[in-house]
Amino acid sequence: MQAIDTPTARRRFLWAGAAGAAALLAGCSMPVSMPGVSRAPDNPASRAYRRTVASHLYARNSERIYKGTLPAMLYAVGVLQVNIDRRGQVVSTRWLRAPSHAPEVVTEIERLVRRSAPYPAPGAAVTYTDTWLWDQSGRFQLDTLTEGQR
Repeated sequence: MQAIDTPTARRRFLWAGAAGAAALLAGCSMPVSMPGVSRAPDNPASRAYRRTVASHLYARNSERIYKGTLPAMLYAVGVLQVNIDRRGQVVSTRWLRAPSHAPEVVTEIERLVRRSAPYPAPGAAVTYTDTWLWDQSGRFQLDTLTEGQR
């Protein structure tokens, strides 16, 4: 039997192979679980808790929130990790990406985070991470609750 080698036949072969691979991978997938972390919406490691903390920061700093769509060029962008104890107190902070060109923004964000404590009590120690989008005006949005960027 002779193989048909045309562009159409090759495309069909590639699509069939891709579909088969996708089906194989879908059949082999397993839910990933982490010890001590459940998928419940009130779990500190969940997106819902991250939104809760971001909303708390917004409520405590309402005069500093940039209303509406952010401009295309931001003054600073930083990713901050905050360790919160079971009672909602800040234990420590660690920059995953600090805006090194704007050390005053680093200082101000850390001050805002500490001043906003206590956070909603998670019941267990948790690490909260968010991206801070900082405008030249000194106002900000958090990536979790951002209204977007032009």
